[in-house]
Amino acid sequence: MDTSASSRQSEISASDPRIRVGIGGWTFEPWRGNFYPAGLAHSKELQYASRQLTAIEVNGTYYSTFKPPTFAKWHNETPEGFMFSLKANRFATHRRVLADAGDSITRFVESGISELKDKLGPIVWQFMPTKAFEPSDFEAFLALLPQQVDGRRLRHALDVRHPSFDTPEFLALARRYGCVPVHTDSEKFPALADAEADFAYLRLMRGQSDVPTGYTPEAIAQWAQGVRAWTSGDHPRDVFVYFINGAKERAPAGAMELLRQLAPRA
Repeated sequence: MDTSASSRQSEISASDPRIRVGIGGWTFEPWRGNFYPAGLAHSKELQYASRQLTAIEVNGTYYSTFKPPTFAKWHNETPEGFMFSLKANRFATHRRVLADAGDSITRFVESGISELKDKLGPIVWQFMPTKAFEPSDFEAFLALLPQQVDGRRLRHALDVRHPSFDTPEFLALARRYGCVPVHTDSEKFPALADAEADFAYLRLMRGQSDVPTGYTPEAIAQWAQGVRAWTSGDHPRDVFVYFINGAKERAPAGAMELLRQLAPRA
């Protein structure tokens, strides 16, 4: 696989603008000298990663509160067309009564995320694996999610992890509020999908350390086929795909292989 900056950028530029493929974060020690060139300054890692991939899911926003200048810096360090998905702060989702999350939701949304401008992708609301589906409380939470911030439309992805969410009632509720269930490829969490959703959000978590690309090229080809289906037909939609968690050291190679397979053939 040719991973030089020029060839990668050319390949990415030719890809479908509806498709974003990436990894979780950009700071990970095993990527240094592996994904990142040896000796690359840590301060240049986002700049480098954003030219090999087309998106990054930010995990830091799940644990900490960032200020507007940080989001503006991320925007300025990345190329045109790149996108960030942001995991919402856990204070909004890690609570017994979700209907009480209003202040936490507002604090996150108004923390400066609009400084990402056109590079702001979906917001991911991740719930604890022990959080079961309680329709009335969950609907109260969804009703709190804003549709825009500073005039910029927001897209919401729901990363639910309890098997009780694997029901048509949940999918219908999410659709009613314009939210999309995260489709997780994992042994631990349910794999939910809504064929009528406005966009698709995939988190691929079955990477294997003994496979150079985490997922085999054959498995990645199957995901590529599914991605193309979402972005074609009478109702083409955006797709966000992240290689994340399992065998994290292989995630960049998996994401780049998917981008390679999705690139138009000459």
